[in-house]
Amino acid sequence: MQEKVESVNEILEFAISREVEASQLYTYMAKRMIDPEMRNVCREFAKEELEHKAKLELELMKLGELVTDFDISNYVTGAGEPMEMDYEELLIFAMNKEEVSINLYHDLAEVVRTEQSRGVLLALAREEVEHRQRFEIEYRSLRA
Repeated sequence: MQEKVESVNEILEFAISREVEASQLYTYMAKRMIDPEMRNVCREFAKEELEHKAKLELELMKLGELVTDFDISNYVTGAGEPMEMDYEELLIFAMNKEEVSINLYHDLAEVVRTEQSRGVLLALAREEVEHRQRFEIEYRSLRA
């Protein structure tokens, strides 16, 4: 899939849809967690992803900047149906989704024209790094 977009608005709309998807995933994962701490982590991440969505929607309202040839196909996560995954597979799936989000926000920060928008996107990338790291910790504890 190769899909090029030409405006920041289209990219932000794509990012918003990814945040909604992530929130739904973490809500689902919270129900599958055996450990109460991880259940709470997933619930908190689901809430944070909705906060990310709100920040992106605010940026969407403020922007009208043009970019050229931003290929969003690089940020589409692939295969697998979370409902069919075991716990370890779910953690790997979540880590991969967070990594893609990190890359999206870093790359988008490079094409926006305002420092304020760049700052918002880089802050979102940092939060996604924290999410990925938390899943990595849980994954490593399973493997120990």
